[in-house]
Amino acid sequence: MTPLYWILGLIAAQRLAELVLAKRNTKRLLAAGGREIGAGHYPIMVALHTSWLAAMLIFIDAGAGVFVPALIAFLVFQAARVWVLWALGPYWTTRVITLDNAPLVRRGPYKFVRHPNYLIVVAEIALGPMIFYSWKLSLVFSILNGILLTYRIKVESAVLAARSDA
Repeated sequence: MTPLYWILGLIAAQRLAELVLAKRNTKRLLAAGGREIGAGHYPIMVALHTSWLAAMLIFIDAGAGVFVPALIAFLVFQAARVWVLWALGPYWTTRVITLDNAPLVRRGPYKFVRHPNYLIVVAEIALGPMIFYSWKLSLVFSILNGILLTYRIKVESAVLAARSDA
């Protein structure tokens, strides 16, 4: 099996594990009185991430070489993702869920950046294809991701601003 298949397989497995965790946390947050905001864009986000992986599988040659600096940077951002997951704990989800009585998280990377997970997503969408020297896929999906995240951050920021301790 080539590096392309290994790396894409690991990314896909990570995404599936995150979806399982997110679903569990979402269910628990909603049961505790949480509300989902901006659900309409969620299927677009899932489609974007799915098509990003599919495009790499389809358009990158299976025997493509690995650009090691991009792979190392990608792995660093995955470690940062673990930091985000740890910091948010039971509040981490792939949807925008607000729970009015819950405190805003201000530990871990949230001490430094308001939306660290989105910075990580921006980096990995750009770096994923670059691992295989595919700057065109990196550019296309970075632009699409930027458009979607601009909307998503507006939705989430409005929810956070409405919280009493925002």
